Amino acid sequence: MPPLILKVDSVQLAFNDRRILQDVHLECRQGQVIGLLGRNGSGKSSLLRIIFGTLQASYKYVSINGDFIHKGYQNNRIAYLPQHGYLPDNIKISKLAKMLVDEYCWDEFNALDIYRQHSHKKPGQLSGGELRQLEMLMIIHSRAGFILLDEPFTHISPIQADEFKPVIRACAKRKGIIITDHQYYNILEVSDKVILLNNGATKHITDNDELITYGYLSGK
Repeated sequence: MPPLILKVDSVQLAFNDRRILQDVHLECRQGQVIGLLGRNGSGKSSLLRIIFGTLQASYKYVSINGDFIHKGYQNNRIAYLPQHGYLPDNIKISKLAKMLVDEYCWDEFNALDIYRQHSHKKPGQLSGGELRQLEMLMIIHSRAGFILLDEPFTHISPIQADEFKPVIRACAKRKGIIITDHQYYNILEVSDKVILLNNGATKHITDNDELITYGYLSGK
């Protein structure tokens, strides 16, 4: 069966007459990791929320294999990891995992060391790094065919980040992933393709030197 393709095009977003997004187009197919880079305030999180369906754009076109998607979160088509925690503090990790993780991925998820160590606990009992890892792992093992990850490497250590990258790559064999983070070196390492948000528009990066050309990275 051919992979599904998520297409995002013609996204427009403005706040108080200030245009945030105006010329956005990207494509992500299952089996692919798309890295989304951009400076603070460039609209990365807003774009992910528009795709997911929790932020209304002035205009957008989002489709999966040509089927227009109004709310990406409906019918488990798209899953989103927000910048901030989303798990309630007073429910055990094991119960939350059963609600979120795809049954077809359960054995793989259940074998993860961090889940086995903390499944009996509640989110409020975990450190910030432990909780962030579990939040990420539940999202990427969810039923959704496309995964949006907003700053997954924030609040975790470099060692934890290095442990998580192979999990992203393994997940991408069956899902499409769009990932953004200020730790650009992690994005460059894990992504098949990189897109830069610059002045409200998407720039499709074919050479990392273009990140210097567009002013995202310093040439020094």
